[in-house]
Amino acid sequence: MSEQLNLPGFAEAEQDWQRDYEQQVPGEAMATNRSGIAVKPLYTPKDWSGDNYMETLGFPGQAPMTRGIHASMYRGRSWSQRLVVGLGTPPDYNQRMHTLWDTGITGLYLAPCNSHMRGYDADEVPAQLLGTCGTSISTVEDVANCVAGLPFEKDAISLGDTAPFTLSAMLLAVAKQRGIPWAQLTGTTNQSDYLSHYAALHMFFRLALPGARRLLMDHVAFMTEHCPRWNPISIVGQHMQQAGANPAEAMAFTLASAIQHADDLVARGFEPDQFLPRFSFFFDLSISFFEEVAKFRASRRLWARIARERYGAKDPRSWRFRFHAQTSGVDLTRQQPLNNIARVAVQGMAGVFGGLQSLHTDSYDEALGSPSEDTARIAVNTQNILCQEAQLDQVIDPFGGSYYVECLTNDMEARIEAIMVQVADKGGMFMACEDGLVQRMIGASAMAYQQAVESGAQPVIGVNAFELENEAGERPFIERPDPAVIEQQIERVRDYKANRDQAAVARALDDLARALQDDDANSYEFVVKATMAGASHGEICAQARDVVGFGEPLVMAS
Repeated sequence: MSEQLNLPGFAEAEQDWQRDYEQQVPGEAMATNRSGIAVKPLYTPKDWSGDNYMETLGFPGQAPMTRGIHASMYRGRSWSQRLVVGLGTPPDYNQRMHTLWDTGITGLYLAPCNSHMRGYDADEVPAQLLGTCGTSISTVEDVANCVAGLPFEKDAISLGDTAPFTLSAMLLAVAKQRGIPWAQLTGTTNQSDYLSHYAALHMFFRLALPGARRLLMDHVAFMTEHCPRWNPISIVGQHMQQAGANPAEAMAFTLASAIQHADDLVARGFEPDQFLPRFSFFFDLSISFFEEVAKFRASRRLWARIARERYGAKDPRSWRFRFHAQTSGVDLTRQQPLNNIARVAVQGMAGVFGGLQSLHTDSYDEALGSPSEDTARIAVNTQNILCQEAQLDQVIDPFGGSYYVECLTNDMEARIEAIMVQVADKGGMFMACEDGLVQRMIGASAMAYQQAVESGAQPVIGVNAFELENEAGERPFIERPDPAVIEQQIERVRDYKANRDQAAVARALDDLARALQDDDANSYEFVVKATMAGASHGEICAQARDVVGFGEPLVMAS
């Protein structure tokens, strides 16, 4: 630093600039980003010098991993282009996925509807609740119809699947039916992080906290043995940030959750290098561009240090902070929805410059309803444009060495670590969620942001700035599931249940109940066996609820 600051004329020029700036912007208030970190108008070698380059940056694919987890990053393999698709019935999903595959997506994502996520079959809930925010899935037959003709055995598939992880079991059953070795499957149990649901997404929280914890450990153990290329746990920061946590808080809670899960697996008898290489992460991308870039750079460095120093991981694959990111639906607006195309592009750029491994770009109409086929195609082509026209995949970590981004990366790292200390002081993420610390912090940040929007301190174009009079705020057509098609889906589920070996299903469900009561058994093995026997998603969830208890997240007092 001293060598750079001794550049001839540096001090004098800095003083001259400071004087001129204060004359042009008198009495300027200090700016901050969403995480509350001060943002100066100009950054120089006084803020970041590069003196400790190897300790803080290094090279991609090498510790401390700040600049990327692979030596070649996107020059060797571009990011995986994904689109969360959850639509109507399994045939609807399958048709949409085939269309988007031709548009350029390179990874599969299956998002079940809300009734499934709460643990119920299609024939257990009112028809109008089915297929509205995802695909109605109840049986192995449903999953087979979803993936018909799609290369799920060759390309990674991400499943929106939480405890007791029936969707993963159904995919295993389909693979077995088709003669596909489980060891060949690659993908992610994307909603396996029960802590994120307990803290910030109650709809997905099906089972009591201890039961969800045990089932996750059993799921990881089973998939590690039988599906070595599968990512059985995806630690989710997206739910926290969508619920209102600022970027630093969301990242801190995510890393604290990863530590909790890793500690649980070590206590189970696993060596860190057995499971850490299959850890993956899932994050939100807000419109706060530089903050998001710095968040990911700082967290790669933090995770590499945690893996090496806390867990003694020797395998470089254990140090890799592999993450998927989704552009923030919370930042999208009902008003002037076409503006959301620009928002999504900026959010996606932040993720790419932050070094993500896969990306979902929201459709611009997601603030209004489930995306139409046309808007979904625009979302995919947004990524095609970023990659192929803008050529954002050409240079690895292009913001590396930026005085501002490097300083902000350091500031984000310090802020994230400070929040992680608060969680650790409660005994870890599990106890911090039980205590309500995490929920209180998320709520406070959500309230602060909303107050900033309502006061106008945080501009949102079309909402509190540049509004249009008499705007309807609706697209001409909002896609809804066809009631007749939904009724057909309900009948398919009823037929499936009526035409199976009822005695085998009953025995398998009884075996699952006994396994859940036996601390020495792997309960997920019996989830898979029950699925193979023909048990439905709702039946398996009901059995698990009966044994371990219903999921009732902590309700915070107002």
